Amino acid sequence: MAILQETKRLGQQIWLDNLSRSLVRSGSLAQLQQSGVSGVTSNPAIFRQALAGDTLYTAEIDELKRQPLSAKARYETLAVADVQAACDVFAAQFAAEGNSGLVSLECDPALSHDTEGTIAEARRLWKLIGRPNAMIKIPATDAGLAALPDLVADGIHINLTLLFSRAQTLRAYAAYRQGLAQRAGLAAPQLVASFFISRIDSALDPQLPPHLQGKTALALAQAAYQDWQREFNQPGDVVPTVRLLWASTGVKNPAYPDTLYVNNLIAPHTVNTLPGAVLEAFIDHGHAADALSHPAAPAQPVLDEIAALGINLETIAGKLQQDGLAQFEQAFAQMLAPLAD
Repeated sequence: MAILQETKRLGQQIWLDNLSRSLVRSGSLAQLQQSGVSGVTSNPAIFRQALAGDTLYTAEIDELKRQPLSAKARYETLAVADVQAACDVFAAQFAAEGNSGLVSLECDPALSHDTEGTIAEARRLWKLIGRPNAMIKIPATDAGLAALPDLVADGIHINLTLLFSRAQTLRAYAAYRQGLAQRAGLAAPQLVASFFISRIDSALDPQLPPHLQGKTALALAQAAYQDWQREFNQPGDVVPTVRLLWASTGVKNPAYPDTLYVNNLIAPHTVNTLPGAVLEAFIDHGHAADALSHPAAPAQPVLDEIAALGINLETIAGKLQQDGLAQFEQAFAQMLAPLAD
């Protein structure tokens, strides 16, 4: 797994976009950590799959269903225990490095448009997990961005999810700075701005001529990274507490190479969170080189061509965010159904 170490040397952390009880208890997560995986992300769809397919949950689910608890409370009992266990696997790495070894748990998607509800839920989950390397995931909706300053001021590590555009991401940076100003010199919490990749190409490719297909997401990511460099890439030994995280990096078009969104998104001070199959593909035949600091193919000509076609990327980003929220809400409801009385 030398490619994971080489990627880390180039400044990018590879996180695993998966979590289950078997993954932790079998020792597989610890092996991945030792090989170069630097963190874990989760979402309602991941937990739905884990609870449905991992027999290590069966006995505890049966016990929880004998207790007078809501389906959500039962889910949280299971999910928080998994996140705590994953945090413990990465605890030494977090203690040594400070910006790696983080494990994400998502707030209830039903709160996506509720600022005060998001703040309360994030604080409650942070306290419930009780690990310094936990990371609470909230969406980059208007309500989520409004909640971000208070959570940053509290010192809670945040994974801001469902970003699809540069404008959305720049608003996130402003909200982070607003919260940091309230910390009065206290240590800055970590923020990863989760920029979704493959969904952009899936939405746009049918509208584009062949020579532009499969290029929009990478061009947007490159431009977003250049925005980040202007905002946070300070000279010297300052380690930024805000990073771009590339999410949705499994290709959805089988005609594209399976490591397209990994090989081409490596850059200093970034994170790429990979589903298990994409991680295996990258280890098997991926290529590690800095692709964004000095890109071979500049983004702007691609973005200019798309604009000339009359396509508004900000409008599409808003629609993709709405669709992503709907998918997470559906996955959350499907996950809770078997846990109900």
